Amino acid sequence: MTEPAVTLSPAFASLAARGTAVVSDAMDLLGADGQILGPRRLSGQGPVVGPAFTVQFEPVEPGAKGPAADFLDDVPAGSVVVLAAGAADCTVWGDILAEVAIARGVAGTVIDGMCRDLDGIRELGYSVWAHDAFMRSGKNRVRMTACRQPVVIGRGAEARTVRPGDVVCADGSGVTVVPADRLAQVVETVERIGAMEDLVLKDVRAGVSLREARARHGYNRMALRVAEGG
Repeated sequence: MTEPAVTLSPAFASLAARGTAVVSDAMDLLGADGQILGPRRLSGQGPVVGPAFTVQFEPVEPGAKGPAADFLDDVPAGSVVVLAAGAADCTVWGDILAEVAIARGVAGTVIDGMCRDLDGIRELGYSVWAHDAFMRSGKNRVRMTACRQPVVIGRGAEARTVRPGDVVCADGSGVTVVPADRLAQVVETVERIGAMEDLVLKDVRAGVSLREARARHGYNRMALRVAEGG
Protein backbone atom coordinates (compact mmCIF):
# COMPACT_ATOMS: atom_id res chain seq x y z
CA MET A 1 0.00 0.00 0.00
CA THR A 2 1.28 3.50 -0.81
CA GLU A 3 0.15 6.85 0.48
CA PRO A 4 -2.57 8.53 -1.63
CA ALA A 5 -1.38 11.55 -3.58
CA VAL A 6 -1.98 14.87 -1.84
CA THR A 7 -1.88 18.07 -3.87
CA LEU A 8 0.61 20.41 -2.22
CA SER A 9 0.19 24.17 -2.11
CA PRO A 10 2.77 26.09 -4.18
CA ALA A 11 4.67 27.01 -1.01
CA PHE A 12 4.78 23.41 0.23
CA ALA A 13 5.69 22.15 -3.25
CA SER A 14 8.61 24.57 -3.34
CA LEU A 15 9.96 23.26 -0.04
CA ALA A 16 9.47 19.65 -1.13
CA ALA A 17 11.26 20.22 -4.44
CA ARG A 18 14.34 21.77 -2.82
CA GLY A 19 14.56 19.41 0.17
CA THR A 20 15.46 19.79 3.82
CA ALA A 21 19.10 20.72 3.16
CA VAL A 22 18.10 23.89 1.32
CA VAL A 23 15.31 24.59 3.82
CA SER A 24 17.90 24.26 6.60
CA ASP A 25 20.23 26.68 4.78
CA ALA A 26 17.36 29.15 4.41
CA MET A 27 16.61 28.90 8.12
CA ASP A 28 20.31 29.52 8.87
CA LEU A 29 20.33 32.55 6.58
CA LEU A 30 17.27 33.93 8.39
CA GLY A 31 18.70 33.26 11.84
CA ALA A 32 16.10 30.65 12.70
CA ASP A 33 16.59 27.19 14.23
CA GLY A 34 14.14 24.67 12.88
CA GLN A 35 16.28 21.58 12.41
CA ILE A 36 15.18 18.59 14.52
CA LEU A 37 18.12 16.50 15.76
CA GLY A 38 17.29 12.86 16.49
CA PRO A 39 14.48 11.47 14.31
CA ARG A 40 15.74 9.79 11.13
CA ARG A 41 13.84 8.27 8.26
CA LEU A 42 12.86 4.67 9.00
CA SER A 43 10.30 4.08 6.24
CA GLY A 44 8.72 5.59 3.16
CA GLN A 45 10.25 7.46 0.24
CA GLY A 46 10.42 10.97 -1.10
CA PRO A 47 9.97 14.34 0.57
CA VAL A 48 7.09 15.01 2.95
CA VAL A 49 5.83 18.54 3.64
CA GLY A 50 2.73 19.37 5.65
CA PRO A 51 1.31 21.21 8.66
CA ALA A 52 2.16 19.74 12.05
CA PHE A 53 -0.50 17.90 14.04
CA THR A 54 1.08 17.72 17.48
CA VAL A 55 0.56 15.16 20.25
CA GLN A 56 2.16 15.10 23.71
CA PHE A 57 2.67 11.99 25.84
CA GLU A 58 3.95 11.57 29.40
CA PRO A 59 5.03 8.52 31.43
CA VAL A 60 2.50 6.92 33.80
CA GLU A 61 3.25 5.56 37.23
CA PRO A 62 3.61 1.76 37.49
CA GLY A 63 0.16 0.20 37.75
CA ALA A 64 -1.62 3.31 36.43
CA LYS A 65 -3.76 3.27 33.30
CA GLY A 66 -2.24 4.47 30.04
CA PRO A 67 -4.59 3.51 27.19
CA ALA A 68 -3.69 3.77 23.52
CA ALA A 69 -4.15 7.34 22.29
CA ASP A 70 -7.08 7.84 19.92
CA PHE A 71 -6.13 11.06 18.13
CA LEU A 72 -5.70 9.82 14.58
CA ASP A 73 -9.37 10.19 13.56
CA ASP A 74 -8.96 13.95 14.04
CA VAL A 75 -5.86 14.42 11.87
CA PRO A 76 -6.63 16.31 8.62
CA ALA A 77 -5.41 14.94 5.32
CA GLY A 78 -2.00 16.27 4.33
CA SER A 79 -0.86 16.77 7.93
CA VAL A 80 2.35 15.47 9.47
CA VAL A 81 1.80 13.89 12.88
CA VAL A 82 4.45 15.07 15.39
CA LEU A 83 4.66 12.94 18.52
CA ALA A 84 6.50 13.96 21.69
CA ALA A 85 6.66 10.38 22.96
CA GLY A 86 7.36 11.09 26.62
CA ALA A 87 9.59 8.02 27.08
CA ALA A 88 12.56 6.42 25.36
CA ASP A 89 11.81 2.82 26.34
CA CYS A 90 8.46 2.23 24.60
CA THR A 91 6.64 3.09 21.39
CA VAL A 92 3.71 5.31 20.41
CA TRP A 93 3.30 4.37 16.73
CA GLY A 94 2.85 1.09 14.85
CA ASP A 95 1.47 -0.54 11.73
CA ILE A 96 -2.23 -0.17 12.63
CA LEU A 97 -1.82 3.58 13.02
CA ALA A 98 0.17 3.72 9.79
CA GLU A 99 -2.56 1.94 7.84
CA VAL A 100 -5.26 4.26 9.23
CA ALA A 101 -3.04 7.26 8.47
CA ILE A 102 -2.69 6.18 4.85
CA ALA A 103 -6.45 5.80 4.50
CA ARG A 104 -6.91 9.31 5.89
CA GLY A 105 -4.30 10.86 3.61
CA VAL A 106 -1.91 11.77 6.41
CA ALA A 107 1.46 12.75 4.94
CA GLY A 108 3.78 11.17 7.51
CA THR A 109 4.78 10.86 11.16
CA VAL A 110 7.71 12.32 13.12
CA ILE A 111 8.41 10.78 16.52
CA ASP A 112 10.66 12.10 19.25
CA GLY A 113 10.95 8.53 20.43
CA MET A 114 10.50 5.01 19.09
CA CYS A 115 8.39 3.30 16.41
CA ARG A 116 7.41 -0.37 16.26
CA ASP A 117 6.09 -2.76 13.58
CA LEU A 118 8.68 -1.29 11.26
CA ASP A 119 8.63 -4.16 8.77
CA GLY A 120 4.89 -3.80 8.34
CA ILE A 121 5.09 -0.02 8.04
CA ARG A 122 7.76 -0.36 5.35
CA GLU A 123 5.52 -2.77 3.45
CA LEU A 124 2.78 -0.15 3.60
CA GLY A 125 5.18 2.49 2.25
CA TYR A 126 4.24 4.98 4.97
CA SER A 127 6.75 7.69 5.88
CA VAL A 128 8.03 7.65 9.48
CA TRP A 129 10.89 9.46 11.16
CA ALA A 130 11.89 8.28 14.64
CA HIS A 131 14.97 7.76 16.78
CA ASP A 132 14.83 4.02 16.19
CA ALA A 133 12.60 0.95 16.16
CA PHE A 134 11.64 -0.89 19.36
CA MET A 135 8.82 -3.35 19.94
CA ARG A 136 7.72 -2.50 23.51
CA SER A 137 4.19 -1.07 23.64
CA GLY A 138 3.47 2.32 25.13
CA LYS A 139 0.15 1.10 26.56
CA ASN A 140 0.16 1.56 30.34
CA ARG A 141 3.64 3.10 30.08
CA VAL A 142 2.74 6.49 28.59
CA ARG A 143 -0.49 8.39 28.04
CA MET A 144 -1.55 11.24 25.81
CA THR A 145 -1.79 14.52 27.72
CA ALA A 146 -2.32 17.09 24.95
CA CYS A 147 -3.28 17.27 21.30
CA ARG A 148 -2.92 20.21 18.92
CA GLN A 149 -0.83 22.09 21.48
CA PRO A 150 2.84 23.18 21.25
CA VAL A 151 5.26 20.33 21.96
CA VAL A 152 9.00 20.32 22.59
CA ILE A 153 11.02 17.95 20.43
CA GLY A 154 14.61 17.15 21.36
CA ARG A 155 16.65 17.91 24.44
CA GLY A 156 18.98 20.58 25.73
CA ALA A 157 20.35 23.11 23.26
CA GLU A 158 18.78 21.15 20.38
CA ALA A 159 15.22 21.28 21.79
CA ARG A 160 12.73 22.79 19.38
CA THR A 161 9.14 23.86 20.00
CA VAL A 162 6.74 22.66 17.31
CA ARG A 163 3.36 24.38 17.17
CA PRO A 164 0.21 23.13 15.46
CA GLY A 165 0.27 24.34 11.87
CA ASP A 166 4.05 24.81 11.69
CA VAL A 167 5.31 23.35 8.43
CA VAL A 168 7.19 20.06 8.76
CA CYS A 169 9.68 19.33 5.97
CA ALA A 170 11.18 15.85 6.05
CA ASP A 171 13.20 13.62 3.73
CA GLY A 172 16.19 11.29 3.84
CA SER A 173 18.35 13.94 5.51
CA GLY A 174 15.98 14.39 8.45
CA VAL A 175 13.36 16.85 9.66
CA THR A 176 13.17 20.64 9.62
CA VAL A 177 10.22 22.66 10.94
CA VAL A 178 9.32 26.07 9.54
CA PRO A 179 7.27 28.33 11.85
CA ALA A 180 3.92 29.04 10.20
CA ASP A 181 4.38 32.80 10.50
CA ARG A 182 7.70 32.65 8.62
CA LEU A 183 6.63 30.36 5.79
CA ALA A 184 6.55 33.01 3.04
CA GLN A 185 9.97 34.35 4.07
CA VAL A 186 11.49 30.87 4.17
CA VAL A 187 10.02 29.89 0.79
CA GLU A 188 11.42 33.04 -0.83
CA THR A 189 14.84 32.32 0.67
CA VAL A 190 14.69 28.66 -0.35
CA GLU A 191 13.99 29.67 -3.95
CA ARG A 192 16.86 32.16 -3.90
CA ILE A 193 19.32 29.60 -2.54
CA GLY A 194 18.06 26.93 -4.90
CA ALA A 195 18.46 29.19 -7.91
CA MET A 196 22.03 29.99 -6.85
CA GLU A 197 22.85 26.30 -6.49
CA ASP A 198 21.38 25.61 -9.92
CA LEU A 199 23.74 28.19 -11.41
CA VAL A 200 26.74 26.69 -9.62
CA LEU A 201 25.87 23.24 -10.94
CA LYS A 202 25.31 24.58 -14.46
CA ASP A 203 28.77 26.14 -14.48
CA VAL A 204 30.48 23.08 -13.03
CA ARG A 205 28.84 20.85 -15.61
CA ALA A 206 30.11 23.23 -18.29
CA GLY A 207 33.69 22.81 -17.08
CA VAL A 208 34.04 25.76 -14.68
CA SER A 209 35.99 24.93 -11.52
CA LEU A 210 33.97 24.51 -8.36
CA ARG A 211 35.94 27.30 -6.67
CA GLU A 212 35.20 29.75 -9.49
CA ALA A 213 31.55 28.72 -9.78
CA ARG A 214 30.97 29.19 -6.08
CA ALA A 215 32.68 32.58 -6.05
CA ARG A 216 30.81 33.73 -9.17
CA HIS A 217 27.38 33.03 -7.70
CA GLY A 218 27.96 33.94 -4.04
CA TYR A 219 27.73 30.41 -2.68
CA ASN A 220 29.30 31.23 0.70
CA ARG A 221 27.29 34.41 1.15
CA MET A 222 24.20 32.22 1.29
CA ALA A 223 25.49 30.70 4.53
CA LEU A 224 25.58 33.94 6.52
CA ARG A 225 22.90 34.73 9.05
CA VAL A 226 20.91 37.91 8.57
CA ALA A 227 21.71 38.72 12.20
CA GLU A 228 25.40 38.74 11.31
CA GLY A 229 24.92 41.11 8.38
CA GLY A 230 24.57 38.51 5.60
